[in-house]
Amino acid sequence: MEDPGSEESDQAAVVYNPVKVDVHRVKAAVRTAATHAGWREPLWFETTEHELGQSQTREALRQGATLVVAAGGDGTVRAVAEALNGSDASLGILPSGTGNLLARNLNLPLTDLDEACTIAFAGDDRAIDIGLASLTRPGGGDTQHAFLVMAGLGIDAALIANTNSTLKRHFGWLAYVDGGFRALPKTTKVRVGYSLDGNEEGSALVSTILVANCGSLPGAIELIPDAILDDGELDIAVMQPKTWLGWLFIWSRVTWENRVLRRSSLGRSIIRSADRRGGRTELTYFRSGSVRLSVDEPEPFELDGDEFGEVLGVDFTVGRQALVVRVPRKGTRGASRVSPGAPAAGVPG
Repeated sequence: MEDPGSEESDQAAVVYNPVKVDVHRVKAAVRTAATHAGWREPLWFETTEHELGQSQTREALRQGATLVVAAGGDGTVRAVAEALNGSDASLGILPSGTGNLLARNLNLPLTDLDEACTIAFAGDDRAIDIGLASLTRPGGGDTQHAFLVMAGLGIDAALIANTNSTLKRHFGWLAYVDGGFRALPKTTKVRVGYSLDGNEEGSALVSTILVANCGSLPGAIELIPDAILDDGELDIAVMQPKTWLGWLFIWSRVTWENRVLRRSSLGRSIIRSADRRGGRTELTYFRSGSVRLSVDEPEPFELDGDEFGEVLGVDFTVGRQALVVRVPRKGTRGASRVSPGAPAAGVPG
């Protein structure tokens, strides 16, 4: 093993959210894993309310870090990844938040800090896609942001905007249920203009539209089961329920059909047969390399479970395999799932 203090040892940095993590425990676990793997003493960067991780990550790269570990929730992971986009440095993840969305989709440990540290310093590198969203704001000041899991326009963004931050801090993902009950009565369907891969624009009346890089959510929800992290394409889910029964169908689809039935050839046959008979349009999937969405009035928008204000339009593109992430070594813990692609489907009007 190399001397951690030698010139030849690799340099890592940890960008941590002091609100989300037990700082002393994280520092002890990281230092143990770094020493065992032959790395130098890591650099440490704390996030703040106004500096979420991008500037800290850029400084870590400037100081020679070849591994940047994000310790915190989805917002911290997203911010660090945004700054790492296109670089040669790897992203390690120590999940400690409400959703831990990317960590779930990569099958990283959510509650074992020591194992997560071991993977960060001694795991395999995997190149994954990173989504890019260019936002058109009502008052101008357009901005671009990265996302790793999914972006949403419509009721899901309203749900996140209505989520009580205190409940979220104490009860985690269950806080979104409270936000959902408060958002649903106030939410109407939205007429969304859309264009796929620069083709002619169409429109659809939707409750919500999601653009995703991967599709597993907490609570045994497989929202977009065919989304693949490294295929260079974005997966889109359009929800158009007409009644409460339509919402029940969507819930059944993402918790039972997508998670259980799809795992067997018989189950997939049952789903295809039901789709042909019923012509259900409550939940529609399609796929594209780029997506343009537009609305007539400002609508709430979210990225990876965080509120991003109101938008009039969003242009989505994808950086294919532009982010390198540390994942469990092959043959140890389960590797992130790779699913066969599904054919693209049109969006009903």
